Amino acid sequence: MITNKAEPLTEPDPSSGRNLVVPCFTEIDRVQIHEQLERDHFFWLDLASPTTEQVHELGAIFGFHPLAIEDTVSFGQSPKLDDYGDYVFLVYYGARTHEHGDQPLREVHFYISGKYVITIHRDPLPALDMERERMDGRRMHSEQFVIYRVLDALTDTFFPLLESIDDEIDEIEDAIITRVDERQLARIFSLKRDLVDMRKIVTPQRDAFHRSVHAVADLPGLTGDERYSCRAIYDHLIRISNLIDSYRDLLSGAMDVYLSTVGNRQNEVMKQLAVIATIFLPLTFLTGFFGQNFSWLVGHITGPARFLILGIGSLIVSLAILTVYFKRKRWF
Repeated sequence: MITNKAEPLTEPDPSSGRNLVVPCFTEIDRVQIHEQLERDHFFWLDLASPTTEQVHELGAIFGFHPLAIEDTVSFGQSPKLDDYGDYVFLVYYGARTHEHGDQPLREVHFYISGKYVITIHRDPLPALDMERERMDGRRMHSEQFVIYRVLDALTDTFFPLLESIDDEIDEIEDAIITRVDERQLARIFSLKRDLVDMRKIVTPQRDAFHRSVHAVADLPGLTGDERYSCRAIYDHLIRISNLIDSYRDLLSGAMDVYLSTVGNRQNEVMKQLAVIATIFLPLTFLTGFFGQNFSWLVGHITGPARFLILGIGSLIVSLAILTVYFKRKRWF
């Protein structure tokens, strides 16, 4: 069982002199944004499924680089960090539990500066919604603390998904032992593909985050040193990567058990068929032999007594001999 509880948001120490209340927005409001920028008041803008026009409008308001805007319009980017001087563009992934055939990974684009953090995603992310509700109107330690709380919320979304995969692997293993089914093999392959996709994302994301710790900390206007929080997120990414590798090994083991079980069942079927064929072999020989039109057989097997002794009796004797032989061999 995987357990991972996010650290609770704590009130800042009054002695620190920080009184940062972070407003959170979900729509592009030019007047509101300009007001926050003019006041130099740090804020979080979270956009879900924005249109192409809205992304370009966002780029015009904040002066984002065309290459960053192009990446946000197209999506489908690998985890990365691009430093544009007074802000950074970060591609980061979260996850969510999914139904069979659904893509569990959720891509999020970050624009981070000393004045704001902007998150853009196409799919619903309840983790960001919950974090936004927890953070809106509350006092934070620093701007960096806000950024890393958002990143931490996304990182922690991998744990429920991995926990569901862990439970499903246990169910598949139990089902294989109870009754083998082809759907189990199909599900094993599906889970392995999901884990491979996650590994392709988590590994570069771990490396990108390691670089982003210093890049974000050096942005002009950001205050506060939350490197301990960054270290915790980095440790979570390492743990997620290790869990993915271990679950891939478990699925490989489950596949071996499946193939072994199927092979054993085939051997049992072949053994039973061989026993049945061996039983009917002498019967077929005897019936064929006595069915031949030889004059001796026609002349000597007369009457029911001889028929029962030579015909039925020989069949019973052959069956008894085969039964004793099979029991000694422990074939049944």
